Amino acid sequence: MGVAGCGKSTVGRDIALALGRAFIDADDLHPVANKAKMAAGQPLDDDERWPWLDLVGEALARRDENGVPPVVACSALKRLHRDRLRTKAADTVFVLLDGSRELLRSRIGPRVHEFMPAALLDSQLATLEALETDEAGVLVDIAPPPREVTANALAGIRRLQSVR
Repeated sequence: MGVAGCGKSTVGRDIALALGRAFIDADDLHPVANKAKMAAGQPLDDDERWPWLDLVGEALARRDENGVPPVVACSALKRLHRDRLRTKAADTVFVLLDGSRELLRSRIGPRVHEFMPAALLDSQLATLEALETDEAGVLVDIAPPPREVTANALAGIRRLQSVR
């Protein structure tokens, strides 16, 4: 989870590969109207997010033939959003990919994204709520190279699993 440019898709795919799980990018679950609004530089409001978050929660709740859930890359910026996801998949563990505004801006500046213009970064940062102590999750700094970010995320997930 995290804002645009934090590496959700890259790190999520790498975590899924390391854990032998399916990967789902929640961006692919957005309805056309949401994508069009964001492409126009307008942030979504919660009423527009709820149906999308329900689809993401359903994706999180799916299990493969071995009963293993997928890894899902999703912004999940607010506690309320994460709570909504947990109504569908109570055992969700969140990995918050965190970096400075300057680093994030440098990453999204040169990239081309279907519907997430750099102009929305500030609204996402303003919306982002940190993981709370009662939420299963880890905070991971995105400044290191992607492989190190993934390794740090996996180490945090394993620490959580060892205390559960």
